[in-house]
Amino acid sequence: MTMAHTSGTSGTTGPPGPPPVRILLADDHALVRRGVRLILDREPDLEVTAEAGDGAEAVAMARAHDVDLAVLDVAMPRLTGLQAARELAATRPGLRILMLTMHDNEQYFFQALKAGACGYVLKSVADRDLVAACRAAMNDEPFLHPGAVTALIRHYLDRVRRGEESPEHVLTSREEEVLKLVAEGHSSKEIAEILVISAKTVQRHRANVLHKLGLRDRLELTRYAIRVGLIEP
Repeated sequence: MTMAHTSGTSGTTGPPGPPPVRILLADDHALVRRGVRLILDREPDLEVTAEAGDGAEAVAMARAHDVDLAVLDVAMPRLTGLQAARELAATRPGLRILMLTMHDNEQYFFQALKAGACGYVLKSVADRDLVAACRAAMNDEPFLHPGAVTALIRHYLDRVRRGEESPEHVLTSREEEVLKLVAEGHSSKEIAEILVISAKTVQRHRANVLHKLGLRDRLELTRYAIRVGLIEP
């Protein structure tokens, strides 16, 4: 029987990984903070380095401590988590923000997004979702629980039905037709013949498209058309 590789290698480790994500945890209930901290601190890549008991304290702690991520309860005294998120988003633009709440409330969810949060986690499933939400936030990815995704889709569909379409759909149908043909490489004269309009009208539509989308030339128009699916790359 041989004993292979027992000398000089035991107990060695590879190069150290990146430092853990430094987290500010804010909740006005100490028991909740303790439970959430247990969830986060058991992960090698996450570490709670600062705690706050209300929104105002959270803002002060974020300024005083070098943290990467703020996990804020929505409902807190003095400043709510939403108010604190707005202030932090304005004063600490590099700080990622997650909202933690016991309320599966559509209004809170949209307010959180407007306040600058990149995720919305329910306390009832924090043991399942919070760690994944923290990692998503640090990768600049949104994290929404399934109910919030449903709300977001419903909200978008309601806006479409009311005609309140997103900025990327401000073009008229004729402008979209001109955009597609320009992106496909047709000249103004060719587009005029295809759409049975004057070349002058084509030029006006093209100028309107550039202005509305904030683009400068045919190359940028083509990139936009590919991105929104009007033409294939």
